[in-house]
Amino acid sequence: VQLQASGGGLVQAGGSLRLSCAASGSIFSINVMGWYRQAPGKQRELVATITSGESTNYADSVKGRFAISRDNTKNTVHLQMNSLKPEDTAVYYCTAVQRRVLYWGQGTQVTVSS
Repeated sequence: VQLQASGGGLVQAGGSLRLSCAASGSIFSINVMGWYRQAPGKQRELVATITSGESTNYADSVKGRFAISRDNTKNTVHLQMNSLKPEDTAVYYCTAVQRRVLYWGQGTQVTVSS
């Protein structure tokens, strides 16, 4: 499974960004897709996940501001990020779980200026 993320960038606090991730390769039976992030000097943390049945899970810090969605026909996952805060600044990584194996995409930088 290969994961290609896009959509990062620089935005002012209160603004919005939309991240996208496309899965390719052997994509049969991908169950959970999601996003993690890692800020400078901090551990990587879960942001949001979505199952093939579209059940979602969010970190408390992003609930009500971020929305994860998925297009199973296109094997893509999106993360709509609203009301962004400077503390959301991080490298965001797309992930996919296939047969209990977690795959990582390359990161995309999100920078929120105050």
